[in-house]
Amino acid sequence: MARRVRLWPVLAAIATAVALEITPLPDVLQAFRPPLPTMIMIYCAMMWPQRFGIGVAFCLGLCLDILHGQLLGQNVLALTAVTYLTLRFHLQIRIFPLWQLTATVFALLAFGATLEVLIEGVAGLAPAGITRWTRVLSGTLFWPLIMGIMDRLRLLVESRRSSFN
Repeated sequence: MARRVRLWPVLAAIATAVALEITPLPDVLQAFRPPLPTMIMIYCAMMWPQRFGIGVAFCLGLCLDILHGQLLGQNVLALTAVTYLTLRFHLQIRIFPLWQLTATVFALLAFGATLEVLIEGVAGLAPAGITRWTRVLSGTLFWPLIMGIMDRLRLLVESRRSSFN
């Protein structure tokens, strides 16, 4: 019998991450805002690779580009590349201990930030400066908390009923 997977809690988590991404913060805290949509997409691609893939990452990146008013395609390319790498190695990444998984997420977030810097450079835009890299560090520090929250959500989503009813 196939498992029943309810997707609305995960979609609500993605929508909450996007809402928190565009919520205005003071300039001091803005530099330390973790890239929540990217982190949620990494988790979803690791745990549900058949349901959350490149297409979802593309749509999420397009929404982020539109909401931030950035160069169209900047977040799309970075998020789809990070999601592709996560999907490619999801079986290996899933079994890592927490410290190694956190280091892997750091590498994925740094790769995404590097792509965004390269896109800004090619487009001739002013670089974001150190802010992009502090976001990578804050995302790495918040990863264990995000993973704990998403693990609880995964238990809710993948609830299994007894087959002896």
